Parts: sequence; C-alpha cells; structure tokens
Amino acid sequence: MRVIVTRPLADARQWVHDFQAAGLDAIALPLMEVTGPPVTQAVDDAWQGLAVFDAVMFVSGNAVTHFFKQKSPQSAVFSAQAATKIRAYAPGPGTADALLRAGVARERIDLPAPEAAQFDSEALWAVVQPQVVPGFRLLVVRGVTAQAQGQPSGVGRDWFAQQVQAAGGTVDFVVAYQRSVPEWTQAERALAQSALADGSVWLLTSSEAVAHLSVLCAGHSLQQTKAIATHPRIARSARSAGFGVVGESAPSLQALLSSIESLQ
Repeated sequence: MRVIVTRPLADARQWVHDFQAAGLDAIALPLMEVTGPPVTQAVDDAWQGLAVFDAVMFVSGNAVTHFFKQKSPQSAVFSAQAATKIRAYAPGPGTADALLRAGVARERIDLPAPEAAQFDSEALWAVVQPQVVPGFRLLVVRGVTAQAQGQPSGVGRDWFAQQVQAAGGTVDFVVAYQRSVPEWTQAERALAQSALADGSVWLLTSSEAVAHLSVLCAGHSLQQTKAIATHPRIARSARSAGFGVVGESAPSLQALLSSIESLQ
C-alpha cells in the first residue's frame, strides 16, 4: 500500500523517510506551499516587543521556523539563561520539536501530555490554563492564506485566544508565514489522479490541504479514495470533500502505521 504524504515539502521528507523505514511505499505530494510572511516588519516588531508577553503560542512547526528566521543572533529570549521567563506554547510534539531545534530551552516549553487524546488547542489549554490570570499577555504566531493577505493579524481558529481573554488575559497576533495552493508539475498531477483510485492512502494533516486537493483535482471523484486524518476536524473536512474512506489517527508514527494497516 502506498502512502501519499501531503504535508509541505520540508515537513513531508521526514515522514516519507519514516514510513519507508517501516516498510511502506511512501511519496511526498504536498497539498500546501509555505512561504515567508507577507510583512516581515511585523515579525521584526514582534521580536522587538517580545519582553512584554508572558507566553508565545506557536500554532505549528512552520510558525516556529519562520518566526525564528528573523530572530536576532544577540537575542537570548527562550534560552535557559534568559532573564525574561517567557513561555513557549506548542499544541503538539511536532511544534515542540521545532522549538527545540530553534534553540528554545526544553524547560520553557509547554505542550499536551504524550498520552493526550488529541494534540490541539484544547489539549494545550488544559495544561497551561493555571498560568493564565488577569493581566496575562499572550502572543500568537500563526500563518495566513495567501488570498487573505489584507488581514495583517492573520486568520485561523481563535478558540485558544478566546479562553485567554475570558480568563482576563490579552492576546496579540503576528503572521509569520503564508499558505497557498502548490503549483504541481504534470507528473505530480498524474500521480495524484492515479492515487485517487488505486488504493493509496492519503495522509491529511490540515483541513486547508483537503480544500486544496479539491481545487487541484477538480472534476475527479474521491469516492474510491482512502485517507487518514490526524484530527477529527480534518476527518470531517475529508468526508465533506467526498473521500470514500476516512480513518482517524494521532499524529505519531506508530499510531499512523496502525491506522494505515487497518485500511488494507
């Protein structure tokens, strides 16, 4: 059985390697392209004013990567020795790993427990809620769709920010990257069209990526297409898009391998 890894190319390579090491036929076919922020000055300003925040929430590994690209080499923020004890919030282990690679001290990172049922905003809130008191200040680092560049604070699910505000805190946003529909080659289009009906399993890690597939493969039925979604919201998007078989899995390698095997 072949696995179609739909994450942005930089993220997909490791998943492809891991699946191949586990004996699966895996290939990267990104359903999303990720580029830098539409306004780099906004990220620079965020770094300059970071000391006023109690915590920074990174919505994804891409948020970490593109935010830290503009970090001054002289900045010691998030290090173990930093005088300012800002917390770094991660909704899941992938984002936490990106923070560690960026040089954030492990003791500065808050994330859901490994045994959490889901890795998302709700699971993160269950961990950090005691930290949020009246006057707490949070910065959310997130992305924006390329078509929504007119919204400088970005767009996205604001549930976590709403919880902070309800607890008496304040929330600021900064856009660190852009998401867009990738430009496939003719070979990639042919691969996708074949994989829709040949029993391949599509690994879906974003509802926006599901929407991009509907654009890239417009006119092609998904009734015979199998997918594994890494969150119930993504699974609902896949079913609404017409996927014939949709399984759900935690985003860990072992959980995904078990879920993929269940679709054989």
